[in-house]
Amino acid sequence: MPDNTAPPAPSRTRRLRRGLAAASLLAAGALALSACGGDASAGGKDGKDQAGADAAAAKDASEAKISVTSKDGATDASINDTGVKVSGGKLTDVKLVQADNGATVKGSIAADGSSWKPSVQLERGTKYKLVANAKDGKGRPATENRTFTTVTSKNSFIGSYTPDGGKTVGVGMPVSFNFDKVITNKKDVQSHITVTSSSGQKVVGHWFGSQRLDFRPEQYWKAGSKITLKIDLDGVKGGEGITGVQSKTVNFTIGRSQVSTVDMNTQTMTVVQDGKTIKSIPISGGSPKNPTYNGQMVISEKFTQTRMDGSTVGFGGEYDIKDVPHAMRLSSSGTFIHGNYWGSPSIFGRSGTSHGCVGLRDNKGGGGDTPGKWFFENSLVGDVVVVKNSPDSTVKPDNGLNGWNMSWSQWTAGSAS
Repeated sequence: MPDNTAPPAPSRTRRLRRGLAAASLLAAGALALSACGGDASAGGKDGKDQAGADAAAAKDASEAKISVTSKDGATDASINDTGVKVSGGKLTDVKLVQADNGATVKGSIAADGSSWKPSVQLERGTKYKLVANAKDGKGRPATENRTFTTVTSKNSFIGSYTPDGGKTVGVGMPVSFNFDKVITNKKDVQSHITVTSSSGQKVVGHWFGSQRLDFRPEQYWKAGSKITLKIDLDGVKGGEGITGVQSKTVNFTIGRSQVSTVDMNTQTMTVVQDGKTIKSIPISGGSPKNPTYNGQMVISEKFTQTRMDGSTVGFGGEYDIKDVPHAMRLSSSGTFIHGNYWGSPSIFGRSGTSHGCVGLRDNKGGGGDTPGKWFFENSLVGDVVVVKNSPDSTVKPDNGLNGWNMSWSQWTAGSAS
């Protein structure tokens, strides 16, 4: 049967123990919360000791302050602009590596210890890790760490340009950029490319579509002038989602003036150098069926020997000559001035027989003393060849480096700045 007897009342001693246990748990919880929250004032003597240690460490910290151009965690860092600087001290070592393979990027610390920069351009779309160490005047160390990723090929644009630095070119040579992406922000892109001449000539850019930008003065360059091309596109927005990565200064020289005029009526080319006629050369231009373009054309490339295949320029299998000597390109569409060894000597100076090129008498293999060899050896990339009295139209300004066929007003109208 059930026991209806009431249980004995808990003793005072047992209640006291439970109360102490609860108080202990509360105290432990309060201590744990204090530790996680970092409230030194709640930590009694230990908190005061820690605060004092922190203050002492701050007081004894290095005066060297390291700065890195690439932000930590950046995903669009420059491939040119990465560098390290220090104030209040000197850099002792800097290490920059590719994060995926540990490959070290070479670089150098300035003689005064104030800066470091890589000696090579960084790769696009690559993650890097950088550690920089320095010391102040008292020998106290400082360290800075960065992890960043450079801008990707997809999200950047590059302009291939001509002429190259250090070259000597003819008076007709424009500065020409071809961008690998469509540029919609033309004004900013153009404003970050400057071309200046020691002659003081005003130079203006002109856009041919959305991926080509050429620069030239109103008249041909002054002979002997020094040209400076400054490319400051690093970080410039070219359009939605694309950023420039180039930062470079290029210098080239304009050589003597040479302008050669081809008269299709007489099948003769007159070469004028520095204002004086130095040679008259019999030529064979385009045939009545395939006339040569009229206009001012600039030599853009020179080949001691090259293959000319008619199928590559819309002529089917009409010709394929694998060893054309002394060839110089005048248009992108395939107009050349070149040596001709296969034609009868009687055609030069008398009749046009080519598919649009200007032919000069030459020998197979390019040897001997021939008009073709002489003109090749006395011509520069950038020299001008003017064709007149042809039944064909004038070459288009963007067919090769032939913007001289635009008036100055037309040229400046195509500028975005």
